[in-house]
Amino acid sequence: MPTPTTSQRPESDLYTPLSGVPLTAGQLPRGAAPLTLLVVALAALGLWQFADWSAAACAVLGALVYTLLIYVWSRAVEGSRKATDRFVTAVVTCAFLLALLPLISVVFTVLSHGLARFDTEFFSYSMRGVVGEGGGAYHAIMGTLIITALATLISVPVGMLSAIYLVEYGRGRLAKAITFFVDVMTGIPSIVAGLFAYALFALIFGPGVRMGIMGAVALSVLMIPVVVRSTEEMLKLVPNELREASYALAVPKWRTITKVVLPTALAGIATGVTLAIARVIGETAPLLITVGITSSDNFNPFDGRMATLSVFSYYEYVNPGVPPQFSLDRAWAAALTLIIIVMVLNLIARLISRLFAPKTRG
Repeated sequence: MPTPTTSQRPESDLYTPLSGVPLTAGQLPRGAAPLTLLVVALAALGLWQFADWSAAACAVLGALVYTLLIYVWSRAVEGSRKATDRFVTAVVTCAFLLALLPLISVVFTVLSHGLARFDTEFFSYSMRGVVGEGGGAYHAIMGTLIITALATLISVPVGMLSAIYLVEYGRGRLAKAITFFVDVMTGIPSIVAGLFAYALFALIFGPGVRMGIMGAVALSVLMIPVVVRSTEEMLKLVPNELREASYALAVPKWRTITKVVLPTALAGIATGVTLAIARVIGETAPLLITVGITSSDNFNPFDGRMATLSVFSYYEYVNPGVPPQFSLDRAWAAALTLIIIVMVLNLIARLISRLFAPKTRG
């Protein structure tokens, strides 16, 4: 007997729901994933505290258990498609939290050890005449700020002018060579910059010379590629229509750059410069070679050794006094101060980016 077609079926059968096929799927309770993550995190924390497991092993085991639990639970309730989505979300979440753990560990360790000497004496006294308890890092803080300011004074004009040449004027082999060497300088080790600055000044002043300006030159070698790259990318983002409109009014190219291009890219350039400063302010290896260390105040970068926070922290840690706890406390306090300075610089970069960004109409 032939099967009736759709047009031959009764009208009531055409609107009958498919029997046995669910039109809706189950769903996990609201907040199931965060709650499961919290329970697994507490269990991993318990293993770390009471079972004497390593923190890394507990974190990795917790991530695996959470991912497996949320996938199995979702597959049983919501089906394979939703379970796959939750599985990928769990993997991304766990990867983010695992990447965040070292940062949290560093901040917690520095805070727990550095707050012991985070007092007014630490910020107002140097280490001159101090053997055990007491003393501070006033000379190192001022040395860090002076040397970093000099490095910025050297790097920003060179980096910005190089970027302007590459974007606005650079064509041919010279521009390609500059771009190549900028890329190479971006990846050089910091100790190489320190050796370069020491060799340069040793040719002029003789071997054994130590000055703050040497450290500034070494840091500028590390800063210039970052400034060039960030400025170059910001200048490329300026629309060509703005340049063409200026040229159409018979404005010279140099004036177009100074009055149109640079003000438009100012926010991004300032942000890049601030991040470049934050990148070099904590360098230790080049300053060990070029600047050295001193226990007294020396704010003249052209005469003798100076102290910086990174080198001060290093020497307090490797050459502790008797008892060593006082030196270790000063080392941790200097590290905490350096972290705070870097954090403030990053906040300033965000503030500059927001305040000086080109205004757009909604």
